[in-house]
Amino acid sequence: MSLGYKINKRIGKPIFIAFWALLLAVSLPLAATAAEEKASLADQIKIKLDGKDVKLTDSVKVKADRLYVPVTLLAKLFGAKVRWDAKNDEATVSSAHGDRIVLGDSVPVVYFNDERYLMEALPFQVDGKLYVPLREAVEMLHAKMAWEKKTQTVSLESVPLAVVTEEVDLTEISRQVDSSNRKLLARNGLTAEDAIKAGTKLRVVVPSILSNKAAPFTEKDLLLLAKITQVEAGQESYDSQLAVANVILNRVKDSRFPDTIRDVIYSGKQFPPAHNGLLDKSVPKADALRAAKDALNGKNNVEDAVYFFNPKVSKGEFWSSLTVIDTVGSHRFAK
Repeated sequence: MSLGYKINKRIGKPIFIAFWALLLAVSLPLAATAAEEKASLADQIKIKLDGKDVKLTDSVKVKADRLYVPVTLLAKLFGAKVRWDAKNDEATVSSAHGDRIVLGDSVPVVYFNDERYLMEALPFQVDGKLYVPLREAVEMLHAKMAWEKKTQTVSLESVPLAVVTEEVDLTEISRQVDSSNRKLLARNGLTAEDAIKAGTKLRVVVPSILSNKAAPFTEKDLLLLAKITQVEAGQESYDSQLAVANVILNRVKDSRFPDTIRDVIYSGKQFPPAHNGLLDKSVPKADALRAAKDALNGKNNVEDAVYFFNPKVSKGEFWSSLTVIDTVGSHRFAK
């Protein structure tokens, strides 16, 4: 072995380490700078309501090029009331025009007048406050929003109810607001057979979510999913129970497994309680019911996982061959 080769071998590793250290030193400040610039951008955003500046007690959040604000701020601006359910991380908004809106932390489905719709973006919590996607929330509060990028200004416009008169009927109101009779009837819970007399007040802002109904589920589905969740993870955290519920729903969507909740639970050997009587005796507690409902409403903390197991109990070639997505509580969730 030549002296030159020995020297190169000795200095190669330090140079390699130094290179990666330099790369980290450069990339970490860049990432921090990007985050700071994003936060700074959010701090510069202004909101106007009906042409007047809104004093913000909390900064606007920017996430994936969407604007978010606390639901309590929007409710106050438009005369709505908010009831916060800390146990279920859920806000119920009663609007000034009689609409009822239920929003959950990281839950894509919103309950709007007791109907379920899928939002394009998820609400999320920061410092105990529920932030909601601004445009979708504004529409649900019967208002309009415009964004001016140059001045970083959000312009909100409150929209009054339209009133049917002898001269201005439903068809004319539909024309004025660039909508249709069918949409306005649906928005107001009316049908073509209902008599719309002079003096009738109509909501005319049709939220975009109304064109995106969530996939339905039955009370039997909810109860069965909650029961198996209780048996499998009832002694663990809500997050663990949510993960178990989602493994079942992930299987329903996967062509390798049955396509109903019941058939997934009762087929195969993954869920022994379905065959030994424990499932039939199961009485789901509040956390299991919440986890099942949230999972059915699209809140998924173990995307793509179709197996879960306790590594202290389940051992062998099959389990070790799986790709673990996450560990929640005592279970590993895998595909």
